[in-house]
Amino acid sequence: MANIYPYGCFTHAVVRCIPESFGKLAEGGEGFQTDLAKAQRQMGVLTGALRQKVGLQLIEIPADSELPESWRIEDIAVIQGDTALITRPFKQQRCLEAEAVRQVLNELNLTVVEMGDEEGGSGGATLEGSDVFFTGKEFFVGISKHTNHRGAEVLADTFKDFAVSTVPVCGGSRLKSICSMGGPNTIIISNSDGAKKTLRVMEQLTDHHYEILSVPEEVAANCVYIRGPAKVDYLLHPTAEECPNSVPVSEGGCTVKAFTSQRIINNTSLIDLQFCKTKKNPTNFLGPSSV
Repeated sequence: MANIYPYGCFTHAVVRCIPESFGKLAEGGEGFQTDLAKAQRQMGVLTGALRQKVGLQLIEIPADSELPESWRIEDIAVIQGDTALITRPFKQQRCLEAEAVRQVLNELNLTVVEMGDEEGGSGGATLEGSDVFFTGKEFFVGISKHTNHRGAEVLADTFKDFAVSTVPVCGGSRLKSICSMGGPNTIIISNSDGAKKTLRVMEQLTDHHYEILSVPEEVAANCVYIRGPAKVDYLLHPTAEECPNSVPVSEGGCTVKAFTSQRIINNTSLIDLQFCKTKKNPTNFLGPSSV
């Protein structure tokens, strides 16, 4: 099993560039209305913040127009410690996105586990990383149209040092569209009716105590908490223009970096810190610039 490191301490971030086919859907479909240039600018702001402000080593996987949803790189791998689980997205075509991600993870010397390699196989399992919420103490897996119970079982088999609980995700949302960590013990969550239902189930299943920060706009619930050196904690969140009622609520206790419109399309698709490699030596941090 992977080593366990302090939550939020990262050295690397891995992102995938926005393809020219952005807005189309894997396996066809009508897609959604997008502004490609705007999305690419937003990605540039995000990567700049991660590299220059926070001080992470950034790995950018080139775009692939044959894989229109490949920019959602968090769906393809779940990483904790030195173990990475390559997931199995709901759409079969999206499994092709794993090749480039797998190569990066191997270059980072992570132990890569493939869904299907575990004992008993994983027939019928679907799992997408945007439905996997890690609190530093346990995993919650959102059961949605993208992720099923068998996928959650594979995650539990892979990360046996942590409790794994399943929670409902209402509508077409993904779990991390409605909640995220705002600090080591703080969950930021939307105050929508569906999110409240999810939170009630979390509270029933957990053995840990979390502070709950409820935000009015759903998009504001998707943040990235990074624990920096010298007691500097970072919270990356959408701009005040996008969620004016929520940003003042979230700015307590962290050095806050807002970047241009974290949300690219309506409902659930966000450019987010996709996944990070946890630092193996937590006493040797990269130094961030001041925000």
